[in-house]
Amino acid sequence: MDNAVEAIGLTKQFDKLLAVDNLSFSTTKGEIFGFLGPNGAGKTTTIRMLTGISRPTKGTAKIMGYNIQTQSIQAKEQMGIVPDVSNIYNELSAWDNLVFTGKLYDLPRELRETKAEDLLKMFGLYERRGEKVQGFSRGMKRRICIAMALMNKSSIVFLDEPTSGLDVQSVLIIRETIRKLNQEGLTIFITTHNLEEASQMCDRVAIINHGKIAAIGTPEKLKRTVQGLQSVEIAFETTPINALSDLKELPNTREIVKAGDKFRLFTDDPSSVLVSVWNYAQNNNLKLVTVNTLGPSLEDVFVSLTGSRPATEETNRGVKTK
Repeated sequence: MDNAVEAIGLTKQFDKLLAVDNLSFSTTKGEIFGFLGPNGAGKTTTIRMLTGISRPTKGTAKIMGYNIQTQSIQAKEQMGIVPDVSNIYNELSAWDNLVFTGKLYDLPRELRETKAEDLLKMFGLYERRGEKVQGFSRGMKRRICIAMALMNKSSIVFLDEPTSGLDVQSVLIIRETIRKLNQEGLTIFITTHNLEEASQMCDRVAIINHGKIAAIGTPEKLKRTVQGLQSVEIAFETTPINALSDLKELPNTREIVKAGDKFRLFTDDPSSVLVSVWNYAQNNNLKLVTVNTLGPSLEDVFVSLTGSRPATEETNRGVKTK
């Protein structure tokens, strides 16, 4: 059996709401698998069924070959779960949180203490092992949550938004640790809104929308499905106040997106847009500091399939109406 997770016709009905609609997919042992979708798409409901928290209306799910409903003990022994809400005990120290988790998994004392030491060192928290976690930063608490999920020698770990809202140092530590654990054979199932993170880390991703799988495959394969979404990315040394409205007037641009100090001009003809951008800069005495031609991103695939763009960019979005 090469499948780590297998969903077969998973369906969840809440009164008149069909939250998950006959979902079928599988993940391979040893891969990092991303599960993406807009809010309300059915991600959380699916994860709750896969991990045995919620019973499906119809269908089945298997974890490492074990049916999550009929072989729940064997299935749950295979998994670690890191929810989006912290499940640590603030009144306990980092060390005591891990040791207590080891007791819950019925690990022998020597083993649980060895694992607690190894995991705290792995996540860069061993020197602070004796401190109560209530004084830890959000990122440090997140690292403790993941370490707790690994105390039972999991074969697969479900991570719900593992780096959402964290400081840069914690994000880098968590991503590097996830890669290291995966290289050691751990299967990782990540639910995330961070499309760049999914593109960089995941072997495959599934995009769910309205309770159904809209697409599944490697990030690069999915990008090729919207190959027509070419773009030119530019940034000026000093950005004019009217730059967005001015750029919308350039010929052969279909859409303009502002992201930070950069502008992304979507087009079917990048070469002509490059000429127009250069002329615009020359005519307005502007210095270009970034000029890139880009193929489609995983975000473009996401938008194409779901019609939803992350809110951080949506407010700065300018659509050409000419």
